[in-house]
Amino acid sequence: MPIDPPSLIAITGGAGYVGSRLVPRLLDAGYRVRVLDLCWFGEPEAVYPEHHGHAGLELLRADLRDPAAVQSLVAGADAVIHLACVSNDPSFELDPDLGKSINRDAFEPLVDAAQAAGVKRFVYASSSSVYGVSDQPDVTEDHVLAPLTDYSKFKAECEPVLLDRASSDFVPVVVRPATVCGYGPRQRLDVIVNILTNHAYHNRKVKVFGGDQLRPNIHIEDMCRCYEAILAADDATVAGKVWNAGYHNHSVADLAEAVRMTVLAETPDAGPIDVETTPTDDPRSYHINSEKIREELGFEAQHTIEDAVRDLVRAFASGKLPDSLSEPRYFNVQVMQAQPA
Repeated sequence: MPIDPPSLIAITGGAGYVGSRLVPRLLDAGYRVRVLDLCWFGEPEAVYPEHHGHAGLELLRADLRDPAAVQSLVAGADAVIHLACVSNDPSFELDPDLGKSINRDAFEPLVDAAQAAGVKRFVYASSSSVYGVSDQPDVTEDHVLAPLTDYSKFKAECEPVLLDRASSDFVPVVVRPATVCGYGPRQRLDVIVNILTNHAYHNRKVKVFGGDQLRPNIHIEDMCRCYEAILAADDATVAGKVWNAGYHNHSVADLAEAVRMTVLAETPDAGPIDVETTPTDDPRSYHINSEKIREELGFEAQHTIEDAVRDLVRAFASGKLPDSLSEPRYFNVQVMQAQPA
């Protein structure tokens, strides 16, 4: 059976970047939503500016590592979407013990609690970084996992923990998203397309580290559409599935050029934009194939990298993202550094 409105969707990390777009989308579709989040990156009225106080929204300001909070999250829920994590490698490396405690150690207790509470569907946001470096022209879901960092290693290790629990009463789904880009009320400006756009718009200059590496990306609106499609599908369509979710793959150099041209088109009177290329010691390069999710779920990304850039440029121009080069809340590492030990 699909998970239709007004089902209750429990979302970990729902006040984060993707959550700031996903939660309003689900509420508008008629779902009830319960969020567990520490709200390090913004108060609810800022994260959900048009849905704060919505009758269908419940916020648990709590730690994923707190068993009582997790039990409250999953009680009566029809589905869990697990977004919470210490995201990206620099944030993880800032405090590896914290990262492990959230990304790996807290995972199995969450799955246990969800099963015990009778949750019907569990959607896990893994990462396409689990593939590491690959010279394959198209990395499909059966490609060997070769994570390069603890962040991606723990993402990979959690997948079988969930999938092994599959039963007629508990339907697990794993999504390996590409890097998300575009505007969200809880904005991140520390991922590649968003970084490039921020500097192109404000500094009229972008810096490319390396350039040949292939990096898959997906527009934040498409990422939200993906989760909604998984909820709406029958059990048989999604049960035990592992899916890549991305748009077109681009080299870092091509991303920079797409950003440059789009920002120029949006701000024709603001002057030229320079591109500076420097060497890098970051070897991550992979080209994910997202055909399986299109064929099996019917989901296909609809928004381009240029769409994401335009959305960000308009957010900058309208004042939605003040002090975007310096405000810590846009950068995960800076927010984590500000937290008490």
